[in-house]
Amino acid sequence: MLEFQHLAVNYRGLRALGDISFSLEAGQLVGVLGPNGAGKSTMIKAMLGLVPRMSGVVKFGGVELKRRLCCCAYVPQRSQIDWDYPATVWTVVMMGRTAHTGWFRSPNRQSKDIVASALHRVGIWELRDRQIGELSGGQQQRVFLARALAQEAELFLFDEPLAGIDKKTEAILFQIFTELQTEGKTLLVSSHEWGKALTSYDRLLLLNRDLIANGSPEEVMNLKNIQLAYGENIQSQMLSEHMKNMFVC
Repeated sequence: MLEFQHLAVNYRGLRALGDISFSLEAGQLVGVLGPNGAGKSTMIKAMLGLVPRMSGVVKFGGVELKRRLCCCAYVPQRSQIDWDYPATVWTVVMMGRTAHTGWFRSPNRQSKDIVASALHRVGIWELRDRQIGELSGGQQQRVFLARALAQEAELFLFDEPLAGIDKKTEAILFQIFTELQTEGKTLLVSSHEWGKALTSYDRLLLLNRDLIANGSPEEVMNLKNIQLAYGENIQSQMLSEHMKNMFVC
């Protein structure tokens, strides 16, 4: 189980994340939705200790997550990655094995096999010797998905993995998500994406600095909750007819 207990973050004197509490069962695919500046990325970074918390604790399996980071795979937003760094696809994915092999040891046969399997699994084996900066946005996203798979983690955190990718990569992502769920992994995915993708999640967290709603997509995505998260004018600005059919108004 993943447990958030009164997590709060202040950033440069401003409240970036309120008093957030919820829990997730193993094997769940959970989407985190909210407008820009809602605190989605901040929440994930605070979990990992990448930004300081004002208060609260995050536990995984009953133990503080900061003590179990070896069990966690984090895929950041592509905009946060230096794509000019001279590294091949193989090298980046092999970085996912560092916790298993150590920083200064050469990867063993097992790690090489795991990396190869991850590259095949996301459909980029033939790109293994390419520089990461030469790839398309969707291919780059699959590189970091493969790196996460190579970590053999129990908890997967994805920050905006659907941004700027092609339909093929989106399909691969959700296929891998389903496979990881079957393996009993826990997945937390922040996203701006609406539409059919929402029905793929077991649960949604609707966030705007505070936790506005937590439940199934049908429970969360109603007009009242969306207006609380995005503002009173959301109906005319963003809601299309096919999305209205998903809401319980």
